[in-house]
Amino acid sequence: MLAHSLREHPAQTALREATAAHPHAVMQIGPEQGQFMALLVRLIGARRTIEIGVFTGYSALCVALALPDDGYVLACDVSDEYTRIGRPFWQQAGVAHKIELRLAPARQTLDARLAAGEAGTFDFAFIDADKPAYDDYYERCLQLLRRGGLIAIDNTLWSGNVARPAKNADTAALQALNDKVARDERIDVSLLPIGDGLTLARKR
Repeated sequence: MLAHSLREHPAQTALREATAAHPHAVMQIGPEQGQFMALLVRLIGARRTIEIGVFTGYSALCVALALPDDGYVLACDVSDEYTRIGRPFWQQAGVAHKIELRLAPARQTLDARLAAGEAGTFDFAFIDADKPAYDDYYERCLQLLRRGGLIAIDNTLWSGNVARPAKNADTAALQALNDKVARDERIDVSLLPIGDGLTLARKR
């Protein structure tokens, strides 16, 4: 699949390689998922995007590369240690000017944007952070997105654990969100078996 579809900027490849030896490398999305999200960003003509959960910055890099030169990524994370790994690669790819990294709890960052009157001004959001807070992030992103905007939610299959009785809070939170999103009349929805499960929710 990768041999016949993957097109990466050298900085993307280098960042994946730099992350591969990290103890938490499993937290990084796969290149096929990054390329798919970049395609979605281009398809909807996104200019302003949100990322919740940056890790070493590969997904932010994928999205930033897909945006026009005046595009914008509001990148939310709490770890300077992890995000510091990716920043040089954002520079290498020439997209660092598109990415605003906010090192603070994402709820605070999103609430501040809502309080500043930015509801309905974003086009795309990617949620890939602490699972028990997914529902909070989902609700805030719905407010921040314009009609026709798209939310991509990562890990919604959770290695198949969402199909079994929950044994921990992460699984229970994902199951609850999956149930909620499936019935949510505010969106159009599709859960795709890409990566660890990617749910797409289009705001009506």
